Amino acid sequence: MARLPVLVVEDDASLREALVDTLELAGFDTVTASDGAAALQVLAKTDVCMVVSDVAMQPMDGNQLLREVKIRWPHLPVLLMTAYGVIEHAVASMQAGAAFYLPKPFEPEALIEQVTRFALSRLPGDDDAVIAEAAESKQLLQLAERVAPKDATVLITGESGTGKEVLARFIHRHSQRSNKPFVAINCAAIPENLLEATLFGHEKGAFTGASQTHIGKFEQAQGGTIFLDEIAEMPLALQSKLLRVLQEKEVERVGGQKPISLNVRVLTATNRDLALWVKEGKFREDLFYRLNVFPLQIPALRQRKADIVPLAKNAISRYGEGQTLHLTDSAAKALAYYDWPGNIRELENVIQRAVILCNGQQITHEDLMINVDGLNLSDISVASQSAEADSSVNNTSQLETSPSPVSTTDNMKELERKHILDTLSSVAGVRKLAAEKLGMSERTLRYKLAQYREEGWLADDA
Repeated sequence: MARLPVLVVEDDASLREALVDTLELAGFDTVTASDGAAALQVLAKTDVCMVVSDVAMQPMDGNQLLREVKIRWPHLPVLLMTAYGVIEHAVASMQAGAAFYLPKPFEPEALIEQVTRFALSRLPGDDDAVIAEAAESKQLLQLAERVAPKDATVLITGESGTGKEVLARFIHRHSQRSNKPFVAINCAAIPENLLEATLFGHEKGAFTGASQTHIGKFEQAQGGTIFLDEIAEMPLALQSKLLRVLQEKEVERVGGQKPISLNVRVLTATNRDLALWVKEGKFREDLFYRLNVFPLQIPALRQRKADIVPLAKNAISRYGEGQTLHLTDSAAKALAYYDWPGNIRELENVIQRAVILCNGQQITHEDLMINVDGLNLSDISVASQSAEADSSVNNTSQLETSPSPVSTTDNMKELERKHILDTLSSVAGVRKLAAEKLGMSERTLRYKLAQYREEGWLADDA
């Protein structure tokens, strides 16, 4: 299944062309429009994964376009770009439903990072499908289906990259609120000084630059579901205000004088151990118990091996851009054997890279560029419950002409090292950005860099 295109809306033809070139070099398909009105015409005829729009345009600007999109296509992510990167504009666009606000000038990598973050979650047809082949995953979905029709608050926990928002959307789709809005917000992605206004809204004149009233995410989710991701990163002062909202079922805008009644179901997620954070004084105990009504823990990908190959095939169908690509037996084995510290997010990155590297219609274990030291490709079978994966894995005829495990491992380690160091260089040595681009944790990246220093590939001060 091919990935949907990104709609680029920009009235400056040369800048529009530069944005298209940037996105297409990163592997995205694009369609374009010269202003908001033209963009609506494109959207009426073309299914897209995301809108990237300038703000200052005539006759319909980006803010007007955003409002129209949220009315007609409420779940379509919109990224706004503007040269006027001041607080009131950022607050206004986030309150109106923008997925992200990118002040100009910005580096191409910043645009690619945000488009990758929001656009890759949308596919043609059912863009929220949950792949569950492992017994652990099926049991989790059974629990999610049981709680979905209720209005109980759900706390979703799991390592970074395990698919917590996918599960939250699954719960919403199977709830009695499925025809109402699903509003997701990452509490760690919004600056602390904007988070309260983003969640609860603000009145005109509430702070410097608040030139008009804006409703918050809770009000946007009225009648539906709000998903608060990375809830542990919320400042303590704001936690107390959130607790009051949950208890009283009403919200008061920043600078407001009267409460607004809410009918919203709350889902939250975190990769932290909230019980431990309560003990350490980093999270309010009363809020923890208010959120932890129905806990759901997503197992790490390494704990649900049977999901790996189906997830990989799904990613291949999206990144393949219409090509018919297949995993070789050895590639499937390598995927199942690997530990996946970055979980599904890392798997997505690995597959995207492999699609670029592969020659012909087959993705080999060498294309994956993952470290599978100790794997005997001729003996280990893929942990998959599907008959197709089992038959593919048990057939080792293709391995007769493959390089020996030793030479393959050495080659893969070299490719991995080059990819990691090139990525680190591309972000000017910023490890956090490099880890995000590589789809691995910062801890894993630090460990690998330490290895490279010991082996002489990196200077001690690098």
